[in-house]
Amino acid sequence: MIAFTDALGLHEIDLLGFSTGGFAAQEMALVRPKLVRRLVLAATGPKGAPGMHGWREDIAAAARGESKPENLLYIMFAHTDTSQAKGKEFLGRFLQRQEGRDAPTSDAVRDAQYDAIVEWGIPDHAALQRLTGINVPTLVIQGDNDLMIPTKLSHILAG
Repeated sequence: MIAFTDALGLHEIDLLGFSTGGFAAQEMALVRPKLVRRLVLAATGPKGAPGMHGWREDIAAAARGESKPENLLYIMFAHTDTSQAKGKEFLGRFLQRQEGRDAPTSDAVRDAQYDAIVEWGIPDHAALQRLTGINVPTLVIQGDNDLMIPTKLSHILAG
């Protein structure tokens, strides 16, 4: 991402990191502090935080199981009638587009992403301390019952 901003000739950016993109955004703000003017970290968690190491068993099983709409609904939408209905609406829109779609990812890609998430969450107090090096205005935003990244971790991240 840093090489990309360099290639574009950007010297200062506002950066949004969502989910695992929030992991990369945190690193970018630490490694190239003059580049990031403002930072938004959404639905993400801090490296090395307690409780960040892997997912709950049911979420991991759905995320690593067969790629099917039911698993996406289970991990990405709250387990309420309203949220599940909104999830089904989303899937309808998402699956409606037939042309110009990205190729589906493989199980190997999915497993590599999971491994990276697990590695990010290995308990590490020093990794948490690194976050004090982010000195730009930062908004941390999280749902009140995130199933993949526990909401309490957004409080640690903000702290």
